[in-house]
Amino acid sequence: MKFSEIISQFGETATNHSLTSNPDHDPEIIGLAAIDEATNGTLSYVEGPKFGSFVSKTNATALILPQDEKLQELAQENGIVWISTSDPRLLFAKAIALFYQPYRPVPEIHPTAVIHSSAKVGSDVYVGPHTVIQQGVEIGDGAIIHPNVVIYPDTKIGDRTILHANCTIHERTHIGADCVIHSGAVIGAEGFGFVPSRTGWLKMEQSGYTVLEDGVVVGCNTAIDRPAVGETRVGRNTVIDNLVQIGHGCQIGSGCAIAGQAGMAGGVKLGNRVILAGQTGIANQVKIGDGAIASAQTGIHSDVAPGEIVSGTPAIPYKLYLKVCAVYSRLPDMYQSLKQLQRKFKNSND
Repeated sequence: MKFSEIISQFGETATNHSLTSNPDHDPEIIGLAAIDEATNGTLSYVEGPKFGSFVSKTNATALILPQDEKLQELAQENGIVWISTSDPRLLFAKAIALFYQPYRPVPEIHPTAVIHSSAKVGSDVYVGPHTVIQQGVEIGDGAIIHPNVVIYPDTKIGDRTILHANCTIHERTHIGADCVIHSGAVIGAEGFGFVPSRTGWLKMEQSGYTVLEDGVVVGCNTAIDRPAVGETRVGRNTVIDNLVQIGHGCQIGSGCAIAGQAGMAGGVKLGNRVILAGQTGIANQVKIGDGAIASAQTGIHSDVAPGEIVSGTPAIPYKLYLKVCAVYSRLPDMYQSLKQLQRKFKNSND
């Protein structure tokens, strides 16, 4: 694909580029690569001036650059064609789609699939080998059900949603349109509901629903539990990484991003556009406001205000956390100073 063809695909997001001043330098681009691994014929990107030194080192033929004239001039000096944009990483993500499309099977129902007679399967649906679809299930148009998926009774799967191999969708689960559930994920299994009694733990039946709104992405081996009553809900366009635990009755807003190994106890409420970094843990019934961010390994035991950034365990404001970390590294020296002061005080008293 010619560099000029790539630019034409980007439209108004790539109006500033090297072809404006040098239209004859229009090389063939055969693929994409990270800037430190790029080879001749590949397109890469520089996210900001922090990584500007790579421009003179890379073997890439083309670069997506920030709106930085110095970097553009440096690329030109090194014979690299370039596109300038306010968000290079976003444009690079769009460029990948020009060279790669995920595997999409041709619509068919494999003869080894087991589909209950009461299930409703829409048009242009792919159902892979050894899939089990139980009674009362509804599958929307254009859905893709990969091999070995199990869908329990009375479940709804929206249009164009993709269920990858070996995921399990339990009863009373409603999944919207254009969702992606990756391999090993379990959606709508029983929440951890046990009540102590004199004879031991009494199981509380989980009769609620699990709802994933449109455009939700769920990573591999993630679990989203259904509650005893009411519903567990994940808002539209929220993205969830691998190995995440979402407890029964949680309410997740729209546009959230939850990284790997994060976990939340029952009844947690996340507002819209909340970001939880890896291994964040949230205690029962905690509320986190719109746009809040928790850094990696944060332990949240109380409510977080909208827009606040928190870190540490227990969670504290991020700026305070940085000060605490600075003190923490000095603790050995401070301890030695304290011992010296204690000895001086003891000697003066003696």
